[in-house]
Amino acid sequence: MDSEGGRSHSPRMTATDDTTRIAALDAAARIAALPLPYDELFARGDLSVEYYAPRGVDDQEPHDRDEVYIVVTGSGTFLRSGERVPFAPGDFLFVAAGEEHRFEEFGDDFGTWVFFFGTVGGCRPA
Repeated sequence: MDSEGGRSHSPRMTATDDTTRIAALDAAARIAALPLPYDELFARGDLSVEYYAPRGVDDQEPHDRDEVYIVVTGSGTFLRSGERVPFAPGDFLFVAAGEEHRFEEFGDDFGTWVFFFGTVGGCRPA
């Protein structure tokens, strides 16, 4: 984890806070050549946007900020704190800070936007 509560990033990328548009196909192509299955593509204030495309197994661990996934491609099962739900393109998935979660039973076509936001420890429910 980095000091912002997202994932730690190597110098391989430079996120910007002045981007108008990021195409999902461009994001997927960008991470295809990287050793990790994600890349931060946009950062502004407490918002960090990544594209995530694990291959084979999703071995992520709980994060210390709230996060939202918007599935771009692929389908499978999403596990969050013991609850399993199916997912498909266009689905919205929420994970509170500190919750165990991972994608399961997905194919090599799977890719999702990830939005980390809020403070370390997560936001309080409204």
